[in-house]
Amino acid sequence: MSHSEKNDIFDQLFSVLCDRQKNPSEKSYTASLFAGGEEKICRKITEESGELVEAAFESGDGADDHLIHETADLLFHAMVLLVQKGLSLDDVREELARRFGISGLEEKSSRSHS
Repeated sequence: MSHSEKNDIFDQLFSVLCDRQKNPSEKSYTASLFAGGEEKICRKITEESGELVEAAFESGDGADDHLIHETADLLFHAMVLLVQKGLSLDDVREELARRFGISGLEEKSSRSHS
């Protein structure tokens, strides 16, 4: 996979997710997530988060591949939630850019505590 393909895969996937939301198909897993709303999507994110944490503690043959697989699952479902909420990858990029170069402790303390 070339460098440009790696950079574009998130945008490509996000575009497909937006299309699935606008043009649902009965055979689409993604469309079924959108049909279930935020509750179904968030349940999947919770499930995938747990699986990612479990994979992080594995060792031996296939452990790295499993961790990568679970990370991809979590990112996929997080992107579905962004689409569901009408947000974009650019929103996330802007937030990460805002944080770039700021100490993690500084950034956390700057958040408003509601």
